[in-house]
Amino acid sequence: MSRTDQPAAPHRSWHLARATEEGAPSLAEANASVRVPVGGSWLRRLLAFIGPGYMISVGYMDPGNWATDLAGGAQFGYTLLSVIMLSNLMAILLQALAARLGIATGRDLAQACRDTYPPIINIPLWLACELAIIACDLAEVIGTAVALQLLFSIPLVAGALITGLDAFLVLLLMNRGFRRLEAFVIALLGIIAACFAVQLVAAAPPVASILDGFVPSAEIVHNPQMLYIAIGIIGATVMPHNLYLHSSIVQTRAYERTEAGKREAIRWAVTDSTIALMLALFVNAAILIVAAAAFHGTGYEYVADIEDAHRLLSPLLGLGIASTLFAVALLASGVNSTVTATLAGQIVMEGFLRIRLPNWARRLLTRALAIVPVVVVTWIYGDRGTGELLILSQVVLSMQLPFAVIPLVRFVTDRERMGAFAVARWVALLAWAVAGLIVVLNVKLLWDTLAG
Repeated sequence: MSRTDQPAAPHRSWHLARATEEGAPSLAEANASVRVPVGGSWLRRLLAFIGPGYMISVGYMDPGNWATDLAGGAQFGYTLLSVIMLSNLMAILLQALAARLGIATGRDLAQACRDTYPPIINIPLWLACELAIIACDLAEVIGTAVALQLLFSIPLVAGALITGLDAFLVLLLMNRGFRRLEAFVIALLGIIAACFAVQLVAAAPPVASILDGFVPSAEIVHNPQMLYIAIGIIGATVMPHNLYLHSSIVQTRAYERTEAGKREAIRWAVTDSTIALMLALFVNAAILIVAAAAFHGTGYEYVADIEDAHRLLSPLLGLGIASTLFAVALLASGVNSTVTATLAGQIVMEGFLRIRLPNWARRLLTRALAIVPVVVVTWIYGDRGTGELLILSQVVLSMQLPFAVIPLVRFVTDRERMGAFAVARWVALLAWAVAGLIVVLNVKLLWDTLAG
């Protein structure tokens, strides 16, 4: 008998019964659709769980991160590598909590919010999350359109309109199975990593300076300009919609819905997301290191625009293909991010409202809401206006982040909800400390941005 054919355990917990009563499971068409081998080597079991972590890692290296990484490396050299590492450690912890919530309760973060809060709270939470997804989609439209312009000289307006076609790409991949979708994402992540690996070799940065950059410096706090960019790096790295996404897609594995099966699933899911987020650490660090090696101390310290970086990389690094690799990585990043935004949008709408739209309709709706501002701003202000719009999208994401992090930490520390899967006290204290730090830093980023 396969895992999916096994009868449910007779002692099902209240939250699983409640999930059944209240409708279909999260992402119903893919729930428990990926087979998990019974027995076998640890490698086979790990490979069965690899995939969701890489899908959520996309949000940690999307086009919205590039501007802060470029600015940090160009202005301050390798100093802010410690901030990238800190933000990545925060992401590893929060994504581990999201995976634990989804596996232990059978409910994603949006469903858990609906179960817990009254409509007067849930509706604003849903609206805030939808706004964040649109803001993320906005960054993806800009990044993809800029990449198309750099590679093929396609005007930004036309490039933004072309991005609407990705709705059909996502629909095609989803129809072929969740594993195909994961394989597509992982392949594009491989392209991004390979592009920056070549650029790192060409840049030949001093290893000692890189290692020093990973050591936290008091200057980051004392220097207002450095602190501002550091806050931007954290705000752009810890993506709110990815917490909703991860809590859902970990349930695509057909693990045993028993306490022992869930514990094993949590262990493998956390391993998967940790490995994937280390790849995100490499990519973000590589962007900053390449910017530091190419621009810092060479008279180009204030290069922050993606277009300027693309134009200057080849001559400064002495590698003709460097600029092309940069643009290819940007295109792969933009296309890849559309997959996570699509799934996150579906999960949030179904979880909060129990309203389900066809995948193509959801994709076209969110993409249209992102394309329109890009086309209007580009038409009125030219190419430079998209840079300001990209920054605005990151501010909107920062505003929504506390509304995802705080409920998540509250749920995984609630023993009545989680039962034996509630996190240990020291993990709870660390999670609340991270949530508090994120809230403080993002409030400051928002304040500084609005104050000009």
